[in-house]
Amino acid sequence: MQIITPHLWFNKEAKEAARFYTSAFKDSRIKTTATLPNTPSGLVDLLTMELLGQDFKLINAGPLFKFTPAVSFLVACETKKEVDALWNELSKGGLALMELGDYPFSERYGWTQDRYGLSWQVMFMGDRKVKQKITSTLMFVGPQCGRAEEAINFYSSVFRDAKVDHILRYGKDDKPDKEGTIKHAGVSLAGENFAVMDSARAHNFTFNEAISFMVHCDTQEQIDYYWSKLSAEPRAEQCGWLKDKFGLSWQIVPTAMDEMLGDRDQSKLSRVTEAFLKMKKLDLAKLKEAYGHARSAA
Repeated sequence: MQIITPHLWFNKEAKEAARFYTSAFKDSRIKTTATLPNTPSGLVDLLTMELLGQDFKLINAGPLFKFTPAVSFLVACETKKEVDALWNELSKGGLALMELGDYPFSERYGWTQDRYGLSWQVMFMGDRKVKQKITSTLMFVGPQCGRAEEAINFYSSVFRDAKVDHILRYGKDDKPDKEGTIKHAGVSLAGENFAVMDSARAHNFTFNEAISFMVHCDTQEQIDYYWSKLSAEPRAEQCGWLKDKFGLSWQIVPTAMDEMLGDRDQSKLSRVTEAFLKMKKLDLAKLKEAYGHARSAA
């Protein structure tokens, strides 16, 4: 099972976006849909989609947050034709951040914000082995710039079986970036590959709740562990959401929530929704009780 899942916050376009992404990427599908009643945002749509073997969660919950390039998704392509096909789909109605072309690190590469504002990098990998088709990429900018290596070490201490794949550093001529900071690095956390980089250039964005990462936990012990390790901003704690010391948003959720929130019994769904809306850190026993199970320890 995928332990860490990207979570995408939309105003009201999640269903439309899921159809778009699953048509743009081959071998992709919408796996689940659900609607939560009586939330602060009214009716809330939840979807799970699978793109190239990897799960993404989507939510319709109002215009509170907008995607930024601080988190983007790098698609590793085995052919230039694959790059061009994805670029043609993802860039329609969007904004190119780095035009499709030949770069020192790839013969065919482009970075675009799609029609929904979500950022994608599409890259021809050449002779490099493709370990994971889509890689979540974290860019540390503004006050967080220069902290990418600290983040790598921190996340590697939190998630078991973490592995650093590579680290490429800026040189003395790579102004405005400081020599020795992270130009690009790869790290595996709980079996999922992430890319991490610093950027000292002027940016008017940073991490926000539009993109968070869900950590799926089987037990309350696991929920408690990740919550205690990652949460660094008490005011951001709500409904299983937290922010870490870099401002990146996470959701620490029990694996059982997928079954609970996917139930077609509206009374069960309403009870679970009412229960978790009152929580900061999620309490698995209380959620099970609300769902209809007998109270039991996780």
